[in-house]
Amino acid sequence: MQISDLPYPDPGVPDARSGPRFLWWLGRGQLGGQAKSLCWGLLHFGGIAGLPYTVGLGIDAVVDRDGSRLLWVGGLIALLGVAISVGDAMLHRTAVTNWITAAARVQQLLARKTAELGSALTRRVAAGEVVAVSTGDVEKIGWFVEAVSRFLAAALTLAIGCVVLLFYAPTIGVVVAIGMPVLALAVLPLLPRATRRADVQREKAGKATELASDTVAGLRVLRGIGGEELFLGRYREASQQVREAAVHSARMWALISAIQVLLPGALLVTVVWYGSALVLDGRLDVGELVAAFSAVATMLYPLRHFEEIAMAYSFSRPSAKRAARVLSLTRSGAQAEAGPEAEAGPEAEAGPEEKRAEPVVATEAVRAPAPGGDLYDPETGLLVPAGRFTAVVCGDPDLAGRLAERLGGHPMDAATGPSVLLGGVALDELALGTARTLVLVQDKDPVLLSGTLRELFDVPASGAVAPSAALAAAQCADVLDALLQSAPDGVDDPMDARITERGRSLSGGQRQRLALARSLVTDPEVLVLDEPTSAVDSHTEARIAEGISALRSGRTTVVLASSPLLLDRADRVVLIHEGKAAASGTHLELLHGDPRYRAVVTRETEEEQRTGEEQRLPRLESVLTEIEESA
Repeated sequence: MQISDLPYPDPGVPDARSGPRFLWWLGRGQLGGQAKSLCWGLLHFGGIAGLPYTVGLGIDAVVDRDGSRLLWVGGLIALLGVAISVGDAMLHRTAVTNWITAAARVQQLLARKTAELGSALTRRVAAGEVVAVSTGDVEKIGWFVEAVSRFLAAALTLAIGCVVLLFYAPTIGVVVAIGMPVLALAVLPLLPRATRRADVQREKAGKATELASDTVAGLRVLRGIGGEELFLGRYREASQQVREAAVHSARMWALISAIQVLLPGALLVTVVWYGSALVLDGRLDVGELVAAFSAVATMLYPLRHFEEIAMAYSFSRPSAKRAARVLSLTRSGAQAEAGPEAEAGPEAEAGPEEKRAEPVVATEAVRAPAPGGDLYDPETGLLVPAGRFTAVVCGDPDLAGRLAERLGGHPMDAATGPSVLLGGVALDELALGTARTLVLVQDKDPVLLSGTLRELFDVPASGAVAPSAALAAAQCADVLDALLQSAPDGVDDPMDARITERGRSLSGGQRQRLALARSLVTDPEVLVLDEPTSAVDSHTEARIAEGISALRSGRTTVVLASSPLLLDRADRVVLIHEGKAAASGTHLELLHGDPRYRAVVTRETEEEQRTGEEQRLPRLESVLTEIEESA
């Protein structure tokens, strides 16, 4: 895979059972790139490791006054120089390619998961955590993937260098062969503590990012209540905690780096002292001593990659764990739980059940629902007749939100009962794209992306509803005027006016009406609206209710609301009481015939209902008496 070939046609199905497994899956997916990087790394490190031996041969040639051998050694040194230069350049190229392709794959997976879950994602995972995973965590995961090949090349070079030195100068080679593994493994006992400190730092940094993201998203509200200083103080405290954790972690890595400097220096001193004694005893040539000393000095360069791979894994493991947590979420809310192996490396053994576990893949539908089918929720007993405008009244706003998600085929949690049926076909059995084409759910807090109004309406749609008709039905005339007033000179068409990020330059009601118009343009077979007029005044709400009813005539529309103005325009109203469909009829029928419905819609208490009944009964008796007397 080359950078020019990105993005991936299909990033694949990740193993998201734990962070280490996810890293292992990424590495296996780039075996070709890792092999190229390993080969170029061996060429680069091999050239560096070979220089000391050629220098030793050159010194021996000078001592022996052998000009031809010295010329041959000079050519060999030049060849090694070319190998070092080419290997270094290509190693950097292939390693960076591995880094970028791994990061791009993770970003593609996250984007696909975000599109799959939609608004349910931020209800399961904090928005700040999603931002942290898709930015900083992606970089750290890519770092570990690209560092693996360099580490393997360095490790093989050290092993080969020690073996060659054993044959070249056995007396001094034994010291080096024993000392090098000690140097490589000396910091191993410190890595668990360094990893824990890095985890704490990442956790605090993630919380600070979440706090910053939430603060920015709610800045307008904070300014309205004068809460900027309060949240600024909270973020300042969180950032200081991140700084302290970073310093705490850096101290451990500084200790590891110090050991990586101290021990190699001690080995060099030992080689020089012991080698000098061997030269004085005549058991070692001067050239062999220079070669041994130079070999140890040059092998310290690949030795540094042991520290790098340790740091890369320590920093990427919590990042991979967070990414795996997001990627393990499914439409039905089932999330892979990390067992004890979550903290183990990729080589950890999984239990029998875990070995059989496979990532969840959305299955294609066996059959598609027939057009014009009824929408039915077995969990609540709610039946939405095809082609009708149905209003649903829930006393609990949270229940209304969960019901809207269920009707769209992507519930927020696993404990939601059987799937919703459209025309007798379960939405969970349909491919995600098919389900979203058939059923569109507009959340009570819709999001507007930045761009022009024309781009806002550039969404998958049937083409039957023009943007102008949708804007008129959603009563957006004042919104268009506001966008034109704030547009730069030369913009005469409101469709070319730009909307700021999340529509923050507009009021809450204006944003809500634009989002409603966007939903109407798509013209799905079933449109589910959750409190679409909660931020508008009553006069506008009445006109919107008429607009929706007229524009969606003959199409299935579900509105979850408790506003009488909306309920009065509905063909049918269903009351959801204690999680079940308790009553149905027109708004007036339920208002006069069902106290539970009247309590939700009119906000009457039980005492007020009893008082009203007591006042209505005498009037009813008086009317009946008058009728009898006239008869």
